Amino acid sequence: MSRPDPQLVDAAFGARPGAGPLPAVTDPYELWLRAVVLGGQGRYAQARADLTELTRRTGGRGVWGSLAASTRASFLRQSGRHGEAARFDGAAVAALGNTVADTPTAEPVPAAAVPAEAALADALTGLAADALGGGRLALGWRLLGRCADLLTAYPEGDVIRQRVRLHWVSAELSLAGGDFDHATEHAGRSVALSGEWGSVRHQVKSTLLQCAAMTGTASPGQVLECAESVRSRCGELGLVPLEWAASLLIEGVSSGARGVVERQRCEELLRRRGGHFHR
Repeated sequence: MSRPDPQLVDAAFGARPGAGPLPAVTDPYELWLRAVVLGGQGRYAQARADLTELTRRTGGRGVWGSLAASTRASFLRQSGRHGEAARFDGAAVAALGNTVADTPTAEPVPAAAVPAEAALADALTGLAADALGGGRLALGWRLLGRCADLLTAYPEGDVIRQRVRLHWVSAELSLAGGDFDHATEHAGRSVALSGEWGSVRHQVKSTLLQCAAMTGTASPGQVLECAESVRSRCGELGLVPLEWAASLLIEGVSSGARGVVERQRCEELLRRRGGHFHR
């Protein structure tokens, strides 16, 4: 497989997550990258079309078939549809079959590359987030433990995207369990890792998790300041799903209608782009 278009890599995991129009794609890797970018912008209908094509090309099998399923699951989770997401994450695990090695290779891989073990880690992290959405925290932690085991074979500087996602869901599970100290620790680690990697979208979401973790350790005013900063940054970058999430946090910690107008605006835009909300 040839090296993917640098514009797609930069939009998916670099400095320009709001880039567009996006270039034409030639192979499964680029199809997946474009779907990731479009999903980050909340262009769900277009992203699903790319994932459907990716599934068709791969027969829903192997690394790219797995990523097509787990990426679709992430879109569903963003709109609160955790039960539906779990079915796709389960399909992502099944798509890999016996391709995951008993002893994963420790050879260095690019941060955006996805060996089979990392694709399985994506699916397991997704299943953990699905379990969280269903209130099954213990199951979520067990799944994250399996994910962490898969990643231990790789040097700290590799498979960074999977490590960031592992810290995201660890922070969310900690928040759900009322453990704000560990939530803060995991959110901070995800900020640091995504900063080292250079993925602006991952940095922004990690910072939003830091804001959420502050709800148990800081004043409402500090949380609002943090969340407003993230919401503004999301608006500049065109990251509508994260802007919506930041508006929800603002609405949740404010005493008035603050955040409601922005949240409703984001919801309307996302619906026009193919999003379906379950709140």
